[in-house]
Amino acid sequence: MRGRLYRYAAFTTTPQGGNRAGVWIGDAFPPADEMQRIATEVGYPMTAFLAPARGFDRKVRYFSIEREVDLCGHATIACGIQFGQAEGEGEYRLATKVGVLPVSVRRCCGRWEAAFVSAKPRHEPASSALLGAALAALRWREGDVDPLVPPARIYAGNWHLLIAVRTAARLAALDYDYERLKSVMLADGLATLQLVWRKRPELFHARSPFPVGGIVEDPATGSGAAALGGYLRDAGLLQAPADIEIRQGETMGRPSRIAVRIPASGGIIVSGNAVPLEDPA
Repeated sequence: MRGRLYRYAAFTTTPQGGNRAGVWIGDAFPPADEMQRIATEVGYPMTAFLAPARGFDRKVRYFSIEREVDLCGHATIACGIQFGQAEGEGEYRLATKVGVLPVSVRRCCGRWEAAFVSAKPRHEPASSALLGAALAALRWREGDVDPLVPPARIYAGNWHLLIAVRTAARLAALDYDYERLKSVMLADGLATLQLVWRKRPELFHARSPFPVGGIVEDPATGSGAAALGGYLRDAGLLQAPADIEIRQGETMGRPSRIAVRIPASGGIIVSGNAVPLEDPA
């Protein structure tokens, strides 16, 4: 199946920052095993496959190094920037496994910016068994958890386990048991862990283990950002409408900035920049 592969760093304005994504574009999807082979070979946290090659309405499938996932936020932002560079500003629509994702693309202050509207967010309390297993794999204690942001399973296209911690130091000291956490996540159907420290009401620092995708840590997690925004609103932890910023990837040397707009109801709007990367030699 013929197509072209592009490479981007998303949620950043420099190639050294953000989360890398492959964007494969063709007239039709390759077979699933071929898409997985390409994604594994690319080696980025995610590669998005899009068909047809042009137009405002397309289908998309997302593959990590190890498996297909229903939705990926940073790869969606990368797709939006590629659309803008190839076809211009506009309102694009991506048909995903969890529904149609509106993606708005514009050029602002000399840079391309994309925003997507998430699926309707949901959340539920994290069971004591799940939280205990996750904390054990993280080598964290219950006393590290911030009681003002209770742990929860959160959703905006993928399920994530949210754990907020009391201190920046606790978040910075992330050294988890990879295989143990992967088993916990696979058993509970989790895409990532969304580990956060709330510096101010509108500013969160985040880290996101992604062992189920073959990645130790995600430098930017758009679907997790959307799920966090929905949880904060629907659990009454902030007054919507509101805007928050999530900073991620800093401890990895790939700083990312995720802008999250939380309307009074409906899907959460996640926006950011992305820049093209040169093909590896």
